[in-house]
Amino acid sequence: MEKLALSKLLNIEYPIIMAPMFLVSNEEMIVAGIENGIAAAIPALNYRSTELLREGLKRMKTSVKGPIGINLIVNASNIYMEEQLRICVEEGVDFFITSLGSPKKVIEVAREKGIKVFCDVTDVEYAKKVADLGADAVIAVNNRAGGHAGKIDPKALIQTIKKAVSIPVISAGGVGTKKEMDELIAAGADGFSIGSIFIASNEAGVSKEYKQACVDYGEKDIIMTSKLSGTPCTVINTPYVQEIGTEQSWIERFLNKNKRLKKWVKALTFYRGMKSLEKAAFSATYKTVWCAGPSIEHVKEIKSVKEIIQSLVSHE
Repeated sequence: MEKLALSKLLNIEYPIIMAPMFLVSNEEMIVAGIENGIAAAIPALNYRSTELLREGLKRMKTSVKGPIGINLIVNASNIYMEEQLRICVEEGVDFFITSLGSPKKVIEVAREKGIKVFCDVTDVEYAKKVADLGADAVIAVNNRAGGHAGKIDPKALIQTIKKAVSIPVISAGGVGTKKEMDELIAAGADGFSIGSIFIASNEAGVSKEYKQACVDYGEKDIIMTSKLSGTPCTVINTPYVQEIGTEQSWIERFLNKNKRLKKWVKALTFYRGMKSLEKAAFSATYKTVWCAGPSIEHVKEIKSVKEIIQSLVSHE
C-alpha cells in the first residue's frame, strides 16, 4: 500500500488523504492525521476570514511536520479564492485540492512554488481537461462519496480515468475498511481521499449528536437532499430530515437564485412571526442536517483519528 503513487507524491506512510469536509474538518483532525502517517486537507472556507486562514496555517505548520492541504472552491461563487490562494502559497501549503470549477489559475501559481494540485473530477472528460492543464493527480469522486457525490461506480470511474490520463487517480467515496481499499487498489486506485468515517472522531469539533448519528445510522440511511445548497448532497436520513423533506421549497429555490435578498426575507419572517415561512426557508442548516457518505456503515463507535487510521490499514 505504501508504494502507491499518492504515498510517493506526498512522502507519506499510507496513501490516504483525510478529505476536506465543509464545517467538519478542523486543525486538530489535520494534525492527528498527519502525525499518524497520512495527509490531510481542510477547506479554506472553514475559516471565516482569510486572515484566520493564515493564522490557522501557521498553527498547523508549527504543530506538525507533514503534508498539509487546502481545499479551494475555484468557481465564481468563491470571491475569496485568489486571496486564499495567495495566503496558502505564502504560508507554504504542501498541496491543493480544487473543486467546482477550473483549476487553471491554481495550477499555474502552484507550479511555480512546487506545490502539488489534485483536482476533484466526477467523469473522464473533466479528468482529461485538468490533466492537460497540468494537475498532479485527479480525485475521482464516485457515486458513494459523501457530500456532493458523483454518478459513477468507484471501480468503473477509476478504470475509465486510468485509461484516459497518465497522472495518478485518487479514489474518493465509499471506503471505510482495508478490504474496500484493497479492492479499489486492484481496480487501479493510486490512493484514497476518505472523509465520512473521520466525522465520528474524538478530534472532530462537530456536535456529539452528529458523531453519534454516524455510529447509529448506516449505508441504507444515506439519502440525497437539495435543501442545503440547491445542489444534491448526501445526508443522514434522521427524523428531522424526514420531517422537513429533501426537496427545496419554492422560497428556498427563489433565495438560492437571489442570495442578496435572503437577509431581508429572514428579517421579514422574524418581524411578522411567519413561522411557516421561516421553516420553509431556513429549516435546513449544516447544524441540523448532517452530511455523510455510505461508509458510515463501518462506524461502530467514536474513536480517535489514530484508531480510525489503524483500522483502515491493519484490519479487514
